[in-house]
Amino acid sequence: MALPTSLEFVVNKEIVTVTCAIYTQDMQDLDYNLLKDIACQVATIKPCDDLERAHQTDVLQWLASGENIFRIKKPDTPPKHLVSYFVLLDPNKRSLLLVDHIKAQLWLPPGGHVRFNEHPKAAVVREIQEEFTMPATFLQGNDKPIFVTVNQTGGLTPGHIDVSLWYILRGNVHDFLRYDKSEFLDTEWYTFDEILQSDPIIFDRHLPRFVKKISSIL
Repeated sequence: MALPTSLEFVVNKEIVTVTCAIYTQDMQDLDYNLLKDIACQVATIKPCDDLERAHQTDVLQWLASGENIFRIKKPDTPPKHLVSYFVLLDPNKRSLLLVDHIKAQLWLPPGGHVRFNEHPKAAVVREIQEEFTMPATFLQGNDKPIFVTVNQTGGLTPGHIDVSLWYILRGNVHDFLRYDKSEFLDTEWYTFDEILQSDPIIFDRHLPRFVKKISSIL
């Protein structure tokens, strides 16, 4: 198969062209079809604000930069790598599940790093089994990311950059969830209002923006 030299994406009705250095000979171990699919899914996310629009463009350029996008060594090799968040959401209660993450020292949606040549959706399915021993049920059957962020980490492993794709799974505030106590100190259901009215310093910095976005589309 001939390797492309560039890809074009329609983002906010504008064509974004990125040079595909990532598909050159020295990157043959990366799955070309997988990378193209990830880029296409990022390109179809509808940004909720200028910051998400900037993050989306940054991620599309990064996907075609020639860098490895997958973490291959803990905690930060390479220093910018792909993460899948899965947000367990109870739409009837307008509530979502957060975890008190030991390393991040923040309340976050659960999730984890995407393995080498793993699809971010497959990472969601794997991580929810590892962290909660339960299957992934995508809300309304939508198994594509709804939100994208680029975030410099803090906590116990500061200084690297997580590129996070946010997926929504169906949850229920009445379910009893067994969680991985090696990763989380606790879990808690938060209503949208509780998140928006709380001090944002305790959360992933992009969580309030995510809540505003899903509030407008549910």
